[in-house]
Amino acid sequence: MLAELFYWVLNMSILGSVAGLLVLSLRKLKILPRFAVYVLWLLPLIRFWLPVGIANQYSLLNLISKFTTKTVIVRQELPQITATNSIMAAKNYFPLEYKTDLLKNLLNVASLIWIIVSCVIILVLVVLYFFNKSELKTAQLISGNIYQSDKITAPAVYGIIRPKIMIPAQIAAGDLEYILLHEQVHITRRDNLLRAIALLTASVHWFNPLSWIFLKYFFADMELACDAKVIKNFDERQTKEYALALLTCASGKAFFASAFGGTKTKLRLERILSYKKLTLFSSLCFAALLISIAVIMLTNAAV
Repeated sequence: MLAELFYWVLNMSILGSVAGLLVLSLRKLKILPRFAVYVLWLLPLIRFWLPVGIANQYSLLNLISKFTTKTVIVRQELPQITATNSIMAAKNYFPLEYKTDLLKNLLNVASLIWIIVSCVIILVLVVLYFFNKSELKTAQLISGNIYQSDKITAPAVYGIIRPKIMIPAQIAAGDLEYILLHEQVHITRRDNLLRAIALLTASVHWFNPLSWIFLKYFFADMELACDAKVIKNFDERQTKEYALALLTCASGKAFFASAFGGTKTKLRLERILSYKKLTLFSSLCFAALLISIAVIMLTNAAV
């Protein structure tokens, strides 16, 4: 059972990598809004977890299915549900039967190593999370869900169910307004929940180096999208003040929390100072583009 699970995890990891590499390519297009890029990262995230998909003649996998993958029919009726077998080490799928005993033995051993390492990584992350959380018990309440602590170096949102905004003791009063606007966007978008899911995904697919690379860029685009949301209705003076506030907090980073100064400062400053508002028409165009990319990336090859 464990070997069968690992077999499909390997397949999902390959498809997630293909989707993630496409997103890495698309994020280089400066014309794309940062929120659009942020949303695009949900597509490889889904691919890393979803073993099946709807068959579609416009799927990206149609380009490679005849050469490097095999499409396995899960449900024949419309809409046709299929799974993509990129490893092609099996001759039957329900139940899973391998082509050779050697492949079976290799996957049995590999699956055992995979689950042990995954559990260790997840356990370490959980321990580190609660260790960081325990350090904030001495934080002083300012108002609402805003706390001040001398144990952090950058403002950040901690927690998922009841998120708290933590402010360092040395933050200037003039920067506080912009910091709170930034962190409130993280709370509204449930970014800490997505951060936790992304970390869990990388832990499950730890053997795939691309999953960790994607994680890094996902966190970076999360902050860029948050910046874009905050400055959307700012005038030129407010935008510059926001950039200065970011520069002040640039040294702080938080692995388990959405931090105000946690991504490459130079890149964020460039994006902030060059930000241009989208028109309604361009917003609709980008929405149509996102839907098209989602259809192409989340569906499987036609049988």
